[in-house]
Amino acid sequence: MDMRRFGESIAKARKKRNLTQEELAARIGVTTQAVSKWENGHNLPDIENVMRIAEITNTPYAHLFGAAADPVDHRSMNIRARIFNEDNMFTRMRALTLAEGLTETYRALSFMRRQHVGQFRKQARYSTELIQYIAHPLTMACQAHAAGIRDDALLSAILLHDVVEDTGVSAEELPFSGEVRTIVDLVSFSVPEGQTKAEAKKAYYERIRNNAKACVVKLLDRCNNVSTMAGSFPRGRMVEYIEETEQYILPLASVLKNEYPEYSDLAFLSKYQILSVLETIKYLITE
Repeated sequence: MDMRRFGESIAKARKKRNLTQEELAARIGVTTQAVSKWENGHNLPDIENVMRIAEITNTPYAHLFGAAADPVDHRSMNIRARIFNEDNMFTRMRALTLAEGLTETYRALSFMRRQHVGQFRKQARYSTELIQYIAHPLTMACQAHAAGIRDDALLSAILLHDVVEDTGVSAEELPFSGEVRTIVDLVSFSVPEGQTKAEAKKAYYERIRNNAKACVVKLLDRCNNVSTMAGSFPRGRMVEYIEETEQYILPLASVLKNEYPEYSDLAFLSKYQILSVLETIKYLITE
């Protein structure tokens, strides 16, 4: 990255808003010397401070990195914190499960909603809206159903996939079939005593690879998460998430394609969506 050019972009954005270095520093929460070093090309702000500069000066991030265009107020862009309404998705899935005789999925809808009550998704950067956590499993379930999945155990596991990790219920306590409990247990991550997180993660994904339905759940889970991470993840977390996705998640799509042809269409669609988002984000967070 051209540090001098980046510094000039910060200075230009600051002056356009008639701010002094002292005023910009105070609003960001750093020293005036830090702002001076940025503008002179001697140092770079971290991504959180880049976001603050962009917000304070009403300048898109890309323009601070050198893209030439007129500033756009984020308020004019209709940035969506909520893609689909969780109540509408719940009603849709309940109607479909009743019509199609998906009895476990029907029960999983209510159980999942009770277990996640009071939990919310991480708040998006430009929104004050609180989104119920159930929007995440409901989006996954709607996506799976739209892709042709009618497997009762699989749809149930999709809805319940975060219950063990996030609500303190063990897989054995889930009042569902043994297959549902097995899938949920496989996709629930924990670090066993005596293992590092890296060792536990490697073993975790190896277990998932050996179960087609667990592969589907994890692929859809990541598909949904990468689709929303740009609005709430700091840069460092996005980089880590991209690396983990490429190392562990995308290979699951290949497992489904090569070993479980009944899920090959879903694997293709999910992989396409994940790769599209990842490549777009890479362009935005790198030079």
